[in-house]
Amino acid sequence: MNITLKQAENAIAAAKQKATEIDTKMNIAVVDAGANLVAFGRMDGAWLGSLDISIKKAKTARYFDMNTGVVGELSQPGGSLYNIEHSNFGLITFPGGIPIKNASGDIIGAIGVSGSSVENDHTVAEAGATAI
Repeated sequence: MNITLKQAENAIAAAKQKATEIDTKMNIAVVDAGANLVAFGRMDGAWLGSLDISIKKAKTARYFDMNTGVVGELSQPGGSLYNIEHSNFGLITFPGGIPIKNASGDIIGAIGVSGSSVENDHTVAEAGATAI
């Protein structure tokens, strides 16, 4: 099962709305179940350097089917995933990437958000992920 373009656009719209509510500008990426980019939105004035980070956050969340912040916790020295951020042409292991599930609980894609603090990135990603 894959996320549809319409669902991806809805996730981006919900994420943009949350970003506006908390007064931040974000790059928002949505990938399908195969970690392929389906939709992307860059809010006016969002950092250019966060564009690639948002896409990598979405891919990381889908590759491992967990929030990127959890991957980050597991990738610390002594952790079970130590140094994993060097795999797959580079992963992002801090908050802002979340798997997206359908109504049945199946993972159909992921969202990645970057452009502010990791706390804000996660909040905005969560708004997008739960809009599906």
